[in-house]
Parts: sequence; C-alpha cells; structure tokens
Amino acid sequence: MEKTLDSTVAERLPVRVWGMDSDGRPFFQNATAAELTLEGALIVGINHPLKAGDIIGVQHEDRKARFKVLEVVQTGALRKIDAHVQVLPGQRSPWHEIAVPGKVQEFIPGNKRKFARHKVLFPLEISFEDARRTHIHTSATDIGGRGCYVETLLPLPLGTRIRILFWIDEEKVKTTGVVRASDPGVGMGIEFTDLDNHVQERLQAHLDTLDTGFAAGEAAKGASHH
Repeated sequence: MEKTLDSTVAERLPVRVWGMDSDGRPFFQNATAAELTLEGALIVGINHPLKAGDIIGVQHEDRKARFKVLEVVQTGALRKIDAHVQVLPGQRSPWHEIAVPGKVQEFIPGNKRKFARHKVLFPLEISFEDARRTHIHTSATDIGGRGCYVETLLPLPLGTRIRILFWIDEEKVKTTGVVRASDPGVGMGIEFTDLDNHVQERLQAHLDTLDTGFAAGEAAKGASHH
C-alpha cells in the first residue's frame, strides 16, 4: 500500500542542498526537509545565506530536483536559517511519493546582496594546471562577482582547482577558481579565488547590463507577439 503523508505530520527527511548563496558563493551541505508537500518543503538547518527568489538543488537518496526559495526564516541559531522552497515547474520533488499537496508560501522578496546573481548564459573557458587536460568551453547559468554555477551532467570533483577565462566586453579576464559544490547529473558551483575587487565590480556591472538587455528583449518580443 502506497504511503501518504498528511501535511500536519512532522515528517523529516535527510537531504543534501547545494547552489549559490546570497553572497555569490557556491555551497554544498547536509540539511533536513520538513513540512513536506508535493510542491515543496521547509529546509531546516541551512548554514549559508539565502534570500527569496534564489534557486537551489535538493536531493533525498537518489532523487533530486531544483527549487525556488520562497521565504527565509531566521532561526536565532548562529549562521543558520530555514527556507520554504517550491519545486520548479516541470520537476518532481524528491519526496513526491510520500507527500500530499499543501499550501505554499507567497513570494517574499529579500534584501539585495552585495553581488546579486544573474541567471544568464555567460560563456567561459575552464582549463587546468596540467596542460595535457582538455579545456572545457561552457556557459555559467548563474553568475555573480564572486562565483558561478555551471549545469553539467559530469561536474568536476569537489575541491578541484581550475583556471577560468571569460570576456567583459572587449577585455579578456583570467582568474583561478575552485569547485565548491559538485553533484553528478546536476552541476557544479565555482568560487572565483583570484579576482580583484575592482574586476569583481566590473563583472557585476557587465552582468547587470546583460540581464537588463535580456529582460528588455524578452519584453519587446512579447509585445511584438501581441
């Protein structure tokens, strides 16, 4: 007989959580999922800053999905938060088979971080100290002044040190990085480890322009369709 879970039952599941925090730093940690529904849950014990609107990955056993943070709850514990999350459209929550539908929290915008992340396709090249290894030409799908997230089925191992090349307009930028989050079949979070503050700020301004241009283009496309 299939197990069901009433939304009032305090079922708790161990999960792994990863993504980019609100400071633009990739993270990967263990946490707990509670208040389970088909659409989402309360993720308990996150020790990285997040805000409403952030996208994170959550895995239970061999099932994983990406979620949007709807609301962040300050717990009072040092450097720990809880987060109400909702599964992204087209994905199935890792606890789908044991949960029942429940009410989700309203979207509550949080405060802006120092380096806001942008969900734009940003081309970059990854290389290694060992010149015999093949360079990787890819695109970040989530990037800020301090790091990025690259969606890939075959992420590099946790802790891998890499070299990164990208362009800000006509300027070629080279820096180093380290893989801070790695989850097979999903992607990897990369922290920029040798990017000067003024270069971080120029990158952030460039991303702001890209994101604004993308939004304007989408709005114009929608208007032309009407």
